[in-house]
Amino acid sequence: MKRVSPLLVAFVLSAVAFGGVLVWLLADRATSRGDALKTAGLAGGAVAALFGLWLNDRRRRVEEDRHELERTRISDERFAKSVELLGHEADQVRVGAVHALGGLARTEPYTQTVLDVLCAYLRRPFDAEGTEAARESEVRRTAQRVIRASLPEAGTGPAYTLDLSGARLDRFTLSGKHVGLLGAQGATIVNGVSFADTAFTGSVFLTGASVHGPVDFTRTKFGAGTGFRDFTAHDEVTFRDASFALAPDFGQARFPAGTELP
Repeated sequence: MKRVSPLLVAFVLSAVAFGGVLVWLLADRATSRGDALKTAGLAGGAVAALFGLWLNDRRRRVEEDRHELERTRISDERFAKSVELLGHEADQVRVGAVHALGGLARTEPYTQTVLDVLCAYLRRPFDAEGTEAARESEVRRTAQRVIRASLPEAGTGPAYTLDLSGARLDRFTLSGKHVGLLGAQGATIVNGVSFADTAFTGSVFLTGASVHGPVDFTRTKFGAGTGFRDFTAHDEVTFRDASFALAPDFGQARFPAGTELP
């Protein structure tokens, strides 16, 4: 079907408005022919102007949609490339990929997806004693920092899920952040962990986790169930001013002597 020219549509609409108004005014004997032609001309011009405004707005919206599709395509390609580079053998490339994912995490709908990818990276088996351990540790610490930076502050934003079950973490902190569900079953954390002022609105699972270094739950808010069963802390643990919506499960948990449990 042949497309009708917008200019032709504007001309037809203007002509119809001009003719309709002219006939209506000429039917009124109190209106002179000159005034009728002038008013009809203004009516036709107004219709043409309104059509032009509508057409420009429609073109603007089409252009915006095109740009949005292009931005989405570029972001999707950037995400896919970054995930691919997480498997690169060079640690500096992996660090760059983590930061690129962090940039994407600042906008929806990528935030949860990026968090899932970074958590999956931290769940990968890790030989802390191998020759590449130091460089891989830097990549993993970078991933931890990006995870924290991608989360909203406590009391704000949506609740995102973190699945770190079985992960090995180093100086892990979510202090001052809002987290939905945290799964850290069987995780190993070295050099301490801080959840000070963290607000969990979902369940927290630390079942079977082991922590070397201080553990800080100062003013932590647990908004749902909390599992510490078989949790092992090798150093100082503080629950000062922590609050629990439900009674935590400390079954078979091991804490240093003198730890004050809530």
